[in-house]
Amino acid sequence: MIDERVLKSEERAVYALRSLYGKYGYRAYKMSKFEEYDLYVRNKDFLISDRIITFNDTDGKLMALKPDVTLSIIKNLDEQPGCKQKVCYNENVYRVSGSTRQFKEIMQAGLECIGALDRYDLYEVVSLAAESLALISEDFVLDVSHLGILTAMLEESSGDVQLRRELTRYIAAKNPHDLERVCRENGISPEKTAAICKFIGIYGDMDSVLRRLEPLCTGEAARAALAELEQLRKLLDDCPWKDKIHFDFSIVNDMDYYNGIVFQGFLSGICESVLSGGQYDKLIQKMGRSGGAVGFALYLDLLEDLGRTERDRDVDVLLLYDEEDAALAARETKRLIGEGKSVSAQRAIPEKLRYGRVLDLRKEGRV
Repeated sequence: MIDERVLKSEERAVYALRSLYGKYGYRAYKMSKFEEYDLYVRNKDFLISDRIITFNDTDGKLMALKPDVTLSIIKNLDEQPGCKQKVCYNENVYRVSGSTRQFKEIMQAGLECIGALDRYDLYEVVSLAAESLALISEDFVLDVSHLGILTAMLEESSGDVQLRRELTRYIAAKNPHDLERVCRENGISPEKTAAICKFIGIYGDMDSVLRRLEPLCTGEAARAALAELEQLRKLLDDCPWKDKIHFDFSIVNDMDYYNGIVFQGFLSGICESVLSGGQYDKLIQKMGRSGGAVGFALYLDLLEDLGRTERDRDVDVLLLYDEEDAALAARETKRLIGEGKSVSAQRAIPEKLRYGRVLDLRKEGRV
């Protein structure tokens, strides 16, 4: 049995998440540390960063250290028509760190549901995203959006794909000034411009957001997407964390790959999202697969920024002793361990060691 006291916060999260996902039938999926580089070149827009560590295999083929998990899962899973394949993982990926701007090995956990999806699957994945955050900290928010509503409104306003992408970037950045300017410069009507700009401020509890969306969704496609969002809201009614789930229409993932429900999770004390996911049917289709897909990833390296707790100590007791008192140190160490404590026996205080209390057996430390 693993003693959780010796685990880091991100390692404890891995064990808790694996147990949670297993209860819902997600089987552990293990993959290689590297893939053919061509897989990432073909889908570089899906990646968080296009900077990839590459090397040549023994046969000369260009390989890459894995910067993403989802692409590998889609590539390697066998299709089962009419069924859903549910997998979970904890894998290390290799990408540029947002904090250091250098390559870093990042621990990542998550799940994917691929195949004949229905509304239950969307609910289950969103609910598990909320529960995943709750396992780490009670102080969290899960922001959810539906790209179908935004896509429909932008397509009603302009047939220019590049313009729609530019407008999407301003919505994601919550930049109403430039959003309104670009709409005006490109001849979008004042009525459509006002409706698009309203998306920046549409955020809050699920019921209030649905009421605000109702008058904006005038087209058939937008109303169909709104109906899906309303169905998700009803299914989440019994979710213990429904008050921490908000609808936020500035949440915009890459619309070339994602469609439908998308979401991001945030923990208090961490300045960026620690969880990201959504439906990516377009990516499935691009990779020659049928059906749909939804999933999310939790970036465990960011948990290092979470506030320290007593469980984040390296040891409960720092035991200091003189060399000639090794026998006394051995007896005291065994006694403390027998009481359920973790102990580091040292002759001096190590730098950066996090400990609860000191037991000083050295002659100068004795009373």
